[in-house]
Parts: sequence; C-alpha cells; structure tokens
Amino acid sequence: MNYEKTSLILKAMADSKRLQIIDLLSGGTLCACEVLEHFDFTQPTLSHHMKVLEKAGIVSVNKRSQWHHYTLRADFVEEFMSSMTLLLAKSPMTESFQEPNDQLIDKEIVIK
Repeated sequence: MNYEKTSLILKAMADSKRLQIIDLLSGGTLCACEVLEHFDFTQPTLSHHMKVLEKAGIVSVNKRSQWHHYTLRADFVEEFMSSMTLLLAKSPMTESFQEPNDQLIDKEIVIK
C-alpha cells in the first residue's frame, strides 16, 4: 500500500463537504453548476474543493467550453477500497465482516 497517497486521499476526504461531493459523484458525472445546487457556498469555494479532490486523484474534470464536468475516478474507487481492505485486514474485527455471526442467525426473537 502506498501510505503517502492514501494519506493524501484521506486528508482530501476529511472535509464533510468533499465527502458529500464524492457521494453526489458516485451517481455519475455532474456539471459544477449541478454540484453547486446542493450546497450553500460560492462557486470559488466549490472550485477549491474540486481542486483538492482532483489533486488527490479522486475526481477527474472534463472542460467543455465554460463548463466543468466532474467524474468520480473508477481507479480511485478500486484502489481506495483495496487500500482500506489491506489496512484493516489484520484487525480481529474484520472477521465479523467476512463471516456471518452464527449465534445471531440461530437465535429466535421472542416478543412478549
């Protein structure tokens, strides 16, 4: 795992507004004006957030005349998911995510 790259990505994602932008873009490519509709901040502020996400390799931008269209990068999604899996793979807690807990499945719920 590339710790420097992963750290840069996590820093970019540490802002709640940027997490919301990532969430929006997970549904597909959006024009900057469409992203801006979801927030109560100015276009220059959006540009700043998008530059941070672009620098981290999370989004790509396609400029069409005066409009900027942003897309969540597929390679980012794959690499990030893989990095998080590797990072947490040694945790004893990951076993509960990989296999169902038989005790919970076999118990009956009785409502009195």
